[in-house]
Amino acid sequence: MTEARGSARRTGTTHERHAPGTPCWVSLMVHGMAATQDFYHALFGWEFQPGPQPLGPYVRALLNGYEVAGIGRLPLDRHLPIAWTPYLGSDDVDATAEQVRSCGGTVGVGPLDAAQAGRLAIACDPMGAVFGVWQADDHLGTNLTGVPGTPVWNELLTYDTASVAPFYRTVFGYEEEPVVSPDFDYVTLHIEGRPVAGIHGVGHALPRDRGAHWMTYFQVVDADKTAERVADLGGHIVRAQCNTALGRMITVADPEGATFSVVSPLG
Repeated sequence: MTEARGSARRTGTTHERHAPGTPCWVSLMVHGMAATQDFYHALFGWEFQPGPQPLGPYVRALLNGYEVAGIGRLPLDRHLPIAWTPYLGSDDVDATAEQVRSCGGTVGVGPLDAAQAGRLAIACDPMGAVFGVWQADDHLGTNLTGVPGTPVWNELLTYDTASVAPFYRTVFGYEEEPVVSPDFDYVTLHIEGRPVAGIHGVGHALPRDRGAHWMTYFQVVDADKTAERVADLGGHIVRAQCNTALGRMITVADPEGATFSVVSPLG
């Protein structure tokens, strides 16, 4: 998937600062950083450089010189799921953390400073889905979107939208656009009139070993070929392909079990 390298600056969208509430970064905490970097380098063409390390060893993934994601090593004393975590922007992470608590969520880490990069907290909503909160200083978040190898969407998979949509609306100020359908429980979250994330209520279809969780989608040229490449690199396909509003989508997992979705344009 290295075809993104030559086209990123021509066709992608670069970002300077993300509006509060916008998913502005995605980060993955793993046991084997070297093997994980090798996997994503082979899959997306990412290069890596050291980042701030308030929670331990950490690197930032770059595509054509633009920062697109982070990978860190899990502390040995923390037994947490291996999962991609979106960070939602905030102008005041301490105030946001207080809002999380007052609305029934939990703050598990922070707020704390990440050197000169910014200030962060890691929290979970009332249904247990983990997300980060990021207050930018030197590090503004994901610098590039719109090309293969970059995040294209973040979606909360939960029991039902009614249980958690008020939490995210109150904490981050989202406007909501529900899908009017008797058999599809979905709400699109908007900031400043544009869609930035979604909440999908899937009821008992939630994985029992994970519960409610956020899913990151990465743009690719061909979802089917990318899924095959994932398997070749030691990962596996979690859910077979389907066509969505974003494009052709397949959910996969890397060698440590972190799930994510790859999506390519239809037609």
